[in-house]
Amino acid sequence: MLYLSLLSQFIDPRHGSVLGQSLALGFVQIALSISVNAAVAMTAGSIAGFLASRPRWLAIQRWMMGTVLTGLAVRMAMEARR
Repeated sequence: MLYLSLLSQFIDPRHGSVLGQSLALGFVQIALSISVNAAVAMTAGSIAGFLASRPRWLAIQRWMMGTVLTGLAVRMAMEARR
């Protein structure tokens, strides 16, 4: 349903087959999505390798996550008291 509502505004029956235009737009969107997702995955893998090979970064990451989770727990406790 999302593709029908989003892609339909870019399809003009005067410019050829509606099915052909729909398929072309769909394939372009899929190709772009695959490319972007692959780039994100490769970048994340590189960053993960960088961080995993440095113990200091792991300690900083654990400290930051602990701080975030503690902050969320305090916020939830304060919300529950209201």
